[in-house]
Amino acid sequence: MVSLPELSSAEARRAALRAQGVLGAADRRGGVAAVLDRLGAIQLDTISVLARSHELVAYARLGPVGRDAVERAYWSGGRAFEYWAHAACVLPAEQWPLFAFRRRRFRARGQRWHQVPEGVGEKVLERLRGEGPLTSTELGGAKRGGPWWDWSEVKVAVEWLLDLGEVVCTTRRGWRRVYDLPERALPAHVLAAAEPQDVDCVRALAEISGRALGVATVGDLADFHRLTRAEVGAALADTSLVEVRVAGWRAPAWAHPTALASLATRGRHRTTLLSPFDSLVWDRGRTERMFGFEHRLEAYVPAHRRVHGYYAMPLLAGGRLVGRVDPGREGRTLVAKQLTVAPRALEAMATALREAGRWVGCDNVAVRDVAPPELAAPLRATLGA
Repeated sequence: MVSLPELSSAEARRAALRAQGVLGAADRRGGVAAVLDRLGAIQLDTISVLARSHELVAYARLGPVGRDAVERAYWSGGRAFEYWAHAACVLPAEQWPLFAFRRRRFRARGQRWHQVPEGVGEKVLERLRGEGPLTSTELGGAKRGGPWWDWSEVKVAVEWLLDLGEVVCTTRRGWRRVYDLPERALPAHVLAAAEPQDVDCVRALAEISGRALGVATVGDLADFHRLTRAEVGAALADTSLVEVRVAGWRAPAWAHPTALASLATRGRHRTTLLSPFDSLVWDRGRTERMFGFEHRLEAYVPAHRRVHGYYAMPLLAGGRLVGRVDPGREGRTLVAKQLTVAPRALEAMATALREAGRWVGCDNVAVRDVAPPELAAPLRATLGA
């Protein structure tokens, strides 16, 4: 019987941090495009507090990179497209063929959330062919006037075409998706690639998630692209991932060879605030297992039931999650509305708040509620210094 490589919990954590680009400096030389390539998927979300989540992901790894540079890296030159991975994500254009399995499954299902109105899709395609890329507003309006899910017929049709891959989104305009034809928007070499069979798509995506996570359970790998554990488990033997044991983890784990090799090297840890949708922490169970840090997004929780605030951002410092802050802005002041911090991490919290404030154009940082309360005065003093 072959014994499996064994990793300590600290080694697993360090491998994950390096794989995610918050330990070491490899991606800082390549900019935002390199961050996207390394992570494989960057989740999008409509909430904007300091900035939108996809901007915060780049910021967490690169520091105060220009926000225009972030947008250009995602939304120009056919470098990336939007599709359903962990959720709605920005994905490198080269991954387009790998989601053929999901496009086929959507087609077989016949609809997603809404019943697709007959004939409207054909009209949408006709307009895109004749007029070029268009938003849903330009196509006739996204909503019918009710709640956010009360989509117009045009919106239902164009989103269904997006699911099927008959249209694609490779750019946004004023946070609105701009829909285009794949043959016009995606690189020719991507379109020329043969569409893999389902099993090959899953195998390739398991490889991507393994590289992005560094060390992961089958459940972690499946969650990354919303695959099933059975699908990922069946594909693992055909990937480069190596089965390992991690101290304290109940489930078997799989490590990417690059992550294992990286354990021999050291690097500088980022001190930064993380988006709740950052792939380092988007899987709440994995975050608790990896960091001993319980984190939940409370934006959709009634205000009176929130524990840590509307958009609590974890504080990463020294390779640990050592606090969280619910931020806001009042003019040119970054306001830490609700903040929790470990006593040893006061300087790290102050550093992260100052840097984030400067990045979004704030001159000052104000702190309101602090837990534990006895750290409020020392934190304000540290910020003042």
